[in-house]
Amino acid sequence: MPKLFRHFNEYSGPWPWPNFAPKEVSCSHCGEMYLDSESMDALQELRDSLGIPIVITSGHRCSAHNKAVGGVESSQHLKIAFDCACPANEQDSFVKKAVEAGFRGIGRYPRRGFVHLDMGPRRQWTG
Repeated sequence: MPKLFRHFNEYSGPWPWPNFAPKEVSCSHCGEMYLDSESMDALQELRDSLGIPIVITSGHRCSAHNKAVGGVESSQHLKIAFDCACPANEQDSFVKKAVEAGFRGIGRYPRRGFVHLDMGPRRQWTG
């Protein structure tokens, strides 16, 4: 069951995603963390299938941060979504593996060098 923490330091207990730290998936503005195991499990599965590190440039965003960066009011980042650094020439294979890992919302940003991943409604777009 998803849970919101005012700061990632409030999380206690086992952290079952060895390739990601709480800080990486939390709001870079204030440290707020929305923890959803479905999203985190898919992220870890994607990492395992790729066999290389995934650099998250944006995870959860608090509402103030989302507004400051021009995010829409219904942004999946207000829960948890991942913008992952990925060069344009690697996005096809990255997206294929992301779909296999279970991600439903996938946005490609080839000119900006990242792919957006979330567990919202099934959709794909290019930005």
